Amino acid sequence: MQITPLPVSPRAAAVHRGVERALNRVVRTRDRWLERAHLGGRRAKYDDEHYEFVGGARDALRKKHYDKSLRLLWKAEAAAPWSSFRDQTEAERQLSAMALRALTPDERSARERLRGADFRALLDRTYTPRQKQAIVAILSAIGNGEAYAWLVSASLLGEVQSTGGKAALTAQVLEEAKHFVVMRELVEAFGVPVPRQSAWEYVLFEGILRARGVQKLFGMNIVVETIALSIFGLLAELPGLEILRLFHLDESRHTALPENYLREFPLSRWQRRNPVQRLGRFVMALPTLPLIGLLEEDLAELGVDAFDFGGSVLRKVVRLSERAGFDLVAPGPILLRDLNALFNAYCKLTRKEHRFRDFMSADTTRDAESAAVERAVFGAGTA
Repeated sequence: MQITPLPVSPRAAAVHRGVERALNRVVRTRDRWLERAHLGGRRAKYDDEHYEFVGGARDALRKKHYDKSLRLLWKAEAAAPWSSFRDQTEAERQLSAMALRALTPDERSARERLRGADFRALLDRTYTPRQKQAIVAILSAIGNGEAYAWLVSASLLGEVQSTGGKAALTAQVLEEAKHFVVMRELVEAFGVPVPRQSAWEYVLFEGILRARGVQKLFGMNIVVETIALSIFGLLAELPGLEILRLFHLDESRHTALPENYLREFPLSRWQRRNPVQRLGRFVMALPTLPLIGLLEEDLAELGVDAFDFGGSVLRKVVRLSERAGFDLVAPGPILLRDLNALFNAYCKLTRKEHRFRDFMSADTTRDAESAAVERAVFGAGTA
């Protein structure tokens, strides 16, 4: 193909370039001075001279989170055939059809029972009305958290540095969107009233959304995502809730993001040890304690001690906080000791013949697949 260039006025082109250079100097100088005076300046932290975001490429972050998330991004149409989602490509539908043909008649029949009304019938046969209400109360609590996780991860796109960091957060935004919309259909399939968001959830989530900078990573990815991880690991073994294993796998990557990101952009010694920020992190997470008490009845209906669950969550939160560099109001062992004493004091007041227990060593992740994932994230003996 031959390309024939068109004539252009050299003088006009030179004028355009000159005007652009002059304007470039003016706007960039203005924004630099405004930024130094803390009066505004350039909003986008983008390095247009190097075709990267401020902070560089940081491809290790991209490969650990963005690339991996895209490989593991699950399709609700395949994972939840009872849902209204139709998110598979034609090629993926053909592969699914081939896989179905390889199933035995009994296996194919079992899968077909998980569609639409049959899925709801399965829930009705498996659970009592009170058990369904308990499951919905627990799932809707973390479903509200997924809504806020969607908002928080999107707001963090303007806070984190580097192309890899922004790619990692972009992957989380997409996964949180999927979690929220799929969770809504799962909760509604139980056919029982969905409780409103509790005041403790409201205070917790709103506090995280209002937090500044990477403090949001502590509140959402360490505190809330760890609660979600623990709920999914608890419930994924129950009939009809197997899809929660996919939620759990996503959450395991989300809880790892603060440590991976702050390895590239570590907090300064002052940011880690600043007593105001350490207290702020504690206050941000504080509503989780009364929330555990609020969920006690529903967890008990499913055979789970709320304080075993709370101890398991808090142990993971402390472990992740210390690994990421988010120092808390006290060293981890001391904080867990004091929280365990608080749990035991409450149980002594509310339970007959209660004897002192180490709630912080409890493990309420019942699903074997989820437990294996948690061992990889937290290490042996910490799931």
